[in-house]
Amino acid sequence: MPQDENRSEPDQALAVDGIPRNLGDLLQRIAQVAADRDRVSLSAIMDALGTRSFGPVLLLIGVILVSPLSGVPGMPTAMGLGLALISLQLVMGREAFWLPGWLLNRHVSSNRLQDALQWLDRPARFIDWWLRPRLPLLASQGGAIVIAVVCLLLALAMPVMEVVPFSATAAGLAVVAFGLALVAVDGLFVLLGLFYLLAVGTLAVSGLVAT
Repeated sequence: MPQDENRSEPDQALAVDGIPRNLGDLLQRIAQVAADRDRVSLSAIMDALGTRSFGPVLLLIGVILVSPLSGVPGMPTAMGLGLALISLQLVMGREAFWLPGWLLNRHVSSNRLQDALQWLDRPARFIDWWLRPRLPLLASQGGAIVIAVVCLLLALAMPVMEVVPFSATAAGLAVVAFGLALVAVDGLFVLLGLFYLLAVGTLAVSGLVAT
């Protein structure tokens, strides 16, 4: 995956030692994991993130749902379960998140993962260009709880999305927006995610009424 040549050495250290600060940082860490093995587990990816706090984990789940990896049989349902578990734990006030071993051990081939990362690279650069700290109240602890409730509702619908083409990807876009909002403390992305879900929901209801 291409490296950001304009990033300073201190910034590179933050990307490795701290939590991912944007989508590019997250993809870069996943790429480093994929380069070292034939199969990559969710546990290995989460270890590479250096944290199990809500924002990075939420962003990771969203990226998986948006990428071609969502086409792996059972992946949307597995990610929906993970999304439900971390959302519930955030609402309950937990600061670190538990996921079951069978979910953490779920894996994908390194080649397939690297193809997905390459597919995401250009959109990530565009998104990160717009990302910056703003409207912090929307991405604070209170805002995170609202996001968790919305994500829990999305997670409950994920098994149905398994059989509806592109629906898991559509939900994943909102999850990515919420994850980026928390990682970068960018409240604008909370609003974008909510408006996007409202628009998609309105179109879906309109389509059902029309039929």
